[in-house]
Amino acid sequence: MKKILIFILFILHAMTFSKNLIVKEGDTVSSRFLVPSGYERENYPEDSFGTYLRELKLKKMGTPVLLYDGREKFVKSHISVIDIPILPQDLIQCADAVIKLRAEYLYKQKKYDKISFDLTNGMKVPFSKFVKGERVKVSGNKTVWVKGNYKTGYGREVFDEYLKFIYTYAGTLSLSKEMKKADIKDMEIGDVFIQGGSPGHAVIIVDTAVNKKTGERIMMLVQSYMPSQELHILKSISDISPWYKVEDAKLVTPEWLFEKGSLKKW
Repeated sequence: MKKILIFILFILHAMTFSKNLIVKEGDTVSSRFLVPSGYERENYPEDSFGTYLRELKLKKMGTPVLLYDGREKFVKSHISVIDIPILPQDLIQCADAVIKLRAEYLYKQKKYDKISFDLTNGMKVPFSKFVKGERVKVSGNKTVWVKGNYKTGYGREVFDEYLKFIYTYAGTLSLSKEMKKADIKDMEIGDVFIQGGSPGHAVIIVDTAVNKKTGERIMMLVQSYMPSQELHILKSISDISPWYKVEDAKLVTPEWLFEKGSLKKW
């Protein structure tokens, strides 16, 4: 019932986003969406995760969100679609999308030793072991490292194999346990609102801005969902949509209600 009420609320506010904040020709998060009057984007280092997320490429305005099998998503919860290919399998759902963004950033920065994620059973799986030719054998809920005639190195083929394995055996439950609880006052780009479970959900912050006079902060959110679908920037019910006001309260998104205290950091 709660999800139905949230959906109805967003349908009623479907056209409330501020069109004067949109630059249709912009092809990244930061170039397509302006900040509301009185706000300024917060500064992040050039090589930071925050800058990487701000510079994510977008498909042209009006592009629908596609599911993994090519169908259009029915619920119109998005304002723009991230231009990142997804697998033609039902693998990259909400937590997987967050994992993908984090892993792709670290891979681009060649910070290979920092690429590591936990499986649902708690096992840590670092990319560095795949690089050396090790793989994980799964039998029910039991997992062990094995050696064999596997591909080695830092190449894209090994990295994609690693990610596909993580998508298969990790999720909101494991990611919520793996990440560190964060105070909303310390929110920054790259942090994640997450609820672990079956089902659970996760959305990642891809931009932030602050009102220099009042100190009020706003943020922009990206998600995937079930079934696997293209990553997309979420609408908000605010008149500054797609920006969300940062509040120490429940977070209402088009397809999920996050309880207070759901913010986590890497």
